[in-house]
Amino acid sequence: MQDPITLAANTTFRSRSLMKGLAALLTCTALTTPVFAQEAADAEEPPKEEIVVTGSLNALPLKDVGSIFGFDKNLVETPRSASSISKEQMERFGVTEIYDLVAQSPGTFTNSFFGVGGALDIRGTPGEVYFRGIRRLDNPGNYPTPIGASDRIDIVRGPASPIYGPSKTGGYMNFVPKSARVASGKYMDSPEGQLTFTTGSWEKAVLSADLRGPGHLGTQEFGYSLYAEVENSGSYYRNMSTRQTILQAAFDTDITPNLRLEFGGMYHDFKGQQNGGWNRLTQELVDNGTYITGSAQPVDTDGDGQMSQAEINAVSPGGFSKFGTFGCGGGSVFASGFTDACFTSAYPYLALTNVGTAKLDRRNTLTGPNDKLNNKAKTFYFDLIFDGGDDLEIKNQFFYDGYTNLNENAYGFSQFHDSYAIEDRIVIAKSFTNDMGKFSFQASPSIRYTKFKHGDDFNYEYFHRVDLTKGYTPLSDRLLSTECDCDYTSYNQGHYTDLGAAFLTDLDFNFGLGITAGARYDHISVTTADVAAKLEDPSSAASAKDSKGAWSWSASINYKTPFGLIPYFTVSRQSTVIAGQGAEIYAGDVAAGTFISASKLYEGGIKGSFLDNRLYGAVSVYKQTRVDRNAQAIVTNQAVETKGIEAEVRWSVDRHLLITANYTKTKVYNLTALGNGVLFSFFGIEDLVNVSNPALYLGGQPIGLVLITNKEQSRRAGIPEDLYSATATYSFDNGLAVAGSITRVPEVFSGQSQAVKLPAYTLVDASLSYTTGPWLLRAVVKNATNAKYFRANFTELFGSTIALPERPRSWQASVVYKF
Repeated sequence: MQDPITLAANTTFRSRSLMKGLAALLTCTALTTPVFAQEAADAEEPPKEEIVVTGSLNALPLKDVGSIFGFDKNLVETPRSASSISKEQMERFGVTEIYDLVAQSPGTFTNSFFGVGGALDIRGTPGEVYFRGIRRLDNPGNYPTPIGASDRIDIVRGPASPIYGPSKTGGYMNFVPKSARVASGKYMDSPEGQLTFTTGSWEKAVLSADLRGPGHLGTQEFGYSLYAEVENSGSYYRNMSTRQTILQAAFDTDITPNLRLEFGGMYHDFKGQQNGGWNRLTQELVDNGTYITGSAQPVDTDGDGQMSQAEINAVSPGGFSKFGTFGCGGGSVFASGFTDACFTSAYPYLALTNVGTAKLDRRNTLTGPNDKLNNKAKTFYFDLIFDGGDDLEIKNQFFYDGYTNLNENAYGFSQFHDSYAIEDRIVIAKSFTNDMGKFSFQASPSIRYTKFKHGDDFNYEYFHRVDLTKGYTPLSDRLLSTECDCDYTSYNQGHYTDLGAAFLTDLDFNFGLGITAGARYDHISVTTADVAAKLEDPSSAASAKDSKGAWSWSASINYKTPFGLIPYFTVSRQSTVIAGQGAEIYAGDVAAGTFISASKLYEGGIKGSFLDNRLYGAVSVYKQTRVDRNAQAIVTNQAVETKGIEAEVRWSVDRHLLITANYTKTKVYNLTALGNGVLFSFFGIEDLVNVSNPALYLGGQPIGLVLITNKEQSRRAGIPEDLYSATATYSFDNGLAVAGSITRVPEVFSGQSQAVKLPAYTLVDASLSYTTGPWLLRAVVKNATNAKYFRANFTELFGSTIALPERPRSWQASVVYKF
């Protein structure tokens, strides 16, 4: 631990470095003539009467949200389960990562994807991230989505509207950047902005600034918005830190009285690490922290400090992962087939030496001192909006999203991506208003091109060789494929093009009936090929080329009753592309025609807004199912059936007090596992019920099949069946405000084999803020009761072998200057 003088010096150094870096970033960004931008779904219509509820933190669904169906309807009027979290909510409650959103919205709970908050699990399955209404590249754990840099987060539960193209079953999070246009669409009279510095536990240091206002180039007026954020923070966990830079810029100008230009983008440079959590997982470790110690046997014969694949194969051809008991004379693929005699007779080199037990520090996890997760993401948009008058609008949206990613983990996994997507979408929107109501129509042709290059290294992935009480040594540190650029498990590159056309209509009758319906057709052409020279097994290289079409459709109905309740019902079928973590599509899936699947949704609910729009409530019941259980990417796009209930209440009691409450009931079933009767998995200590001494095999990894004999056994682990959360905030007249949130999570199984249970917990966060003049001071305490809890990790494959111990009580404090 650092002494106070050193810690203070380091903090001062960090602050000065961040201030210099941020000033340079803002200066460079300002040279690009930034302009103010509007959210993609906004449309130029006669302005509605704006409803303002003071003290609500913009948490009430009063404003139009176009990120669900593409029409300007608020959440009360929209016949789907969805929530919005405003920047005011995020600031008041100290929301800085996607895990914090669980307290703010029903239907969300995210397992650990090796400690990286890339995308929410929505309705129990990995969701997607959209940027201003357009889908980004997949990000299950490539980098943390920077929600602190957002102006608003929309969480849509269930597959997207046909107007947005193929999407996943669970839902998506729509990221509205801080560089969003002012709500009225008018240029501001003068610039305004703010500077924010945040510090906190574990040397947290974040400096951000945003500036927005009017400008002109000659006679051309424009609006602009700039946002920059620089972070240089430590971590509760050893061998972890965060270094990141986020830049946003947006432009908005009227080229002619009826033609508007919006363009801008975001640059995000992230440097950190993944966190696999605790290895050698047992119920005793979870309950009492008792850890099995011991060292693996030597493999590094050339003395370079790392185990190469060749050195491993010299000891055990094929590596230290043992599928079933075939190698020791047995014939079982199940965990129960392994015995002490099997390991001692056939695999003595897997045994640990100097075996004992110890209490494991929660800070000691699988992250090694040289591990890295580096990601550069670049996002750009260019929109032209033509107002033809008489409620006609034609919008051309151009969008680019790309990333380069490098992920290295000393226990034996490495990966890279170099991928991008380009989309161009035309939306022709026309509305008619008469005595019967308002009738809106949209037609949208689009083209999306995705190019990918991706490599994986996972055949020699051994979580248990490292003794976490000692850390990595040559006995446990593996030479990775990304370090030698050789011997990859998979290495493929290719591209695919989606030609799509969609039609959507919204019929809003004056007597209260609303009908929303639409259809879409996508034709997707894929070319993919493995690079044999980069593979450990060049003979496995394959290539494929194919094209396939897919239909999507959606139909919804709702009715505005005279007493404020709006019942609704939705049924839809949505196509989905089965791509991997780096947007890759494998040759085997193309050859088999399983790179496209679909999901069906049945959802019904009731919404309502009462007490002069101060009280909002919604409840929904749904069932959604993937159509083809044989088409799935286990990391990013699983074939599941989900049933559940979602309930949400938001009440602005008066201008001082805001209360929200959420309830989620979720049951998720893996249809592939249920249909096959088995699921491939790494075996953990608690799985091997006929092995009395786990030290006999912790130098390697037993693997095999988990038996799935009924629907309950196919339940996706780590996702709680019943989840409760609530928030409250009170703002005093003297500038002081308090806020708190509470989330109750029941016990869950850590893995698909249901061998280890992670305990129930209650998570409490609290904040205190004070505003005086242009200054805002805020302090946030997270996990205020210091609850000890865990998050399941990649439950289908690794759930019984590793789990992430979550962070204890922590604090963060912000100083904000507004001008």
